[in-house]
Amino acid sequence: MAEPIRVGIIGCGRILPAHLRGYATLRAKGYDNFRITALLSRRREDAEMFRKRGQGPTPREPVSKNPGDPLSAPHRYVSDFQSDVDAEVFDDFDALLHSGTVDALDIPASVFTHHDYAVRAADAGKHILVQKPLSVSVAAGRVIVEAARRNGVVCEVTENVRYALPSRAARWAIERGEIGEVQMVASVAIGTLDWSPDKIVADTPWRHLRRQAGGGATLDIGVHLFHRVRFLCGEVQSVSALARTFEPVRYRRDARGTVLDSVTPDADDAFMATFQLANGGIGQISFTWAGHGEPTSLPDGMVIYGSRGCLKGNTLHRDGKAPVSVVDLFHAEATTEERAHWMPLGLSDSFAAGFYDYFRSIEDHRQPEASGEEGLRDVATSFAIIESSESGRPVLVDDVLSGRVRAAQRSIDEYHNLLQA
Repeated sequence: MAEPIRVGIIGCGRILPAHLRGYATLRAKGYDNFRITALLSRRREDAEMFRKRGQGPTPREPVSKNPGDPLSAPHRYVSDFQSDVDAEVFDDFDALLHSGTVDALDIPASVFTHHDYAVRAADAGKHILVQKPLSVSVAAGRVIVEAARRNGVVCEVTENVRYALPSRAARWAIERGEIGEVQMVASVAIGTLDWSPDKIVADTPWRHLRRQAGGGATLDIGVHLFHRVRFLCGEVQSVSALARTFEPVRYRRDARGTVLDSVTPDADDAFMATFQLANGGIGQISFTWAGHGEPTSLPDGMVIYGSRGCLKGNTLHRDGKAPVSVVDLFHAEATTEERAHWMPLGLSDSFAAGFYDYFRSIEDHRQPEASGEEGLRDVATSFAIIESSESGRPVLVDDVLSGRVRAAQRSIDEYHNLLQA
């Protein structure tokens, strides 16, 4: 039997508990052909915080109270699910790369570091798993994908939306023709309980700075929304959108309301977009971190209308039939082969399912479902929002993907020395 895949985790921030929960779930489901062998953070104490229970600094509290948000995952330690190998702590990336301790990386670091870490890792022959969004710009994503292809390594983006059971069941139902040809899509959300109207999102000021975040709500949340649209409905062909920055200052406050930190944003906190699908269908998406008063959203989440019915969140409405949970329908009618494909090992944790695809791709010498190319297309579609808003016209996603349209990204690419990419 081959030795387990040795994984180094690059970046020990707010999303890492959700990653560790996924790894723990994967081990609990009987797949253990991996070991976490390294943890890297620029601040060693941040890496030591996750290494071994009973050691290291006091854990941070989750920043979200929304149970569906990965940022609400409780703190975990590598030692909680792995007792035979102690992860080594690093604060220097080159030292980790050349330590002989890793075969593959998981990179949940800040988005503006993704292309640097991923390209250097691929050039060193390491497989790469990159937290969404794949990159700070389309050009940055392109260099990641090209490096992976050049070096023959697996490249996956951590897009948990794709691996969530409701998405898998919905894709299964749409492929079966349950709603017919997709015609219309809508997802509307104005304001959030956690961050509106003026809180620093996830206590992370860089999320509001264009050179570091790429985009605000457009990129951070847009990649999730457009990935689900693309996964369920096919490619997005063109986008017409408006993006705005409504809150001039964002704050981090303590429980008594005392301001602890602030940031002056230049990345958007609101967008509204219409789009056309490659099959001729049309859609509307909005999301904002801005918004005073009570948040507003479609009660069922994303809705997809077809020529024979619709999906309203997790509920399938078919012409002439009673409504049914699409997950319940999947459980009742999916074949053994379909279950194995859409829900391997019975995994319902979306991070665990994505990690399983990553490791099996390494074992089978193939690219995963949520490949680097998929992540790059998500980034291009999301940047189409900004490019359309700043140019005042609709844009083709293919033009953003190729770099023919990149005016809104020019300052980002110049800052990161990517103008020639």
